[in-house]
Amino acid sequence: MRTDPGPTTETPRHHRLKGSLAHGTHRGQTCEQWQIEVTGGGRIWYLLDTARGTCWITFAGTGHPRATDC
Repeated sequence: MRTDPGPTTETPRHHRLKGSLAHGTHRGQTCEQWQIEVTGGGRIWYLLDTARGTCWITFAGTGHPRATDC
């Protein structure tokens, strides 16, 4: 995540979220939302703010996020 927060080649464990979760807003800036699967259920979601060169963590948990259970 530190060296390539928005990888050109996505993997099953590090990829952009889809649908309504594909974007999020931080400080009025719309950003792509990405996910890293840390364990079988643990996830880190973050917004990739390319304008600031920053990642904003929106979710970190040991269980699978309910927002994707649609």
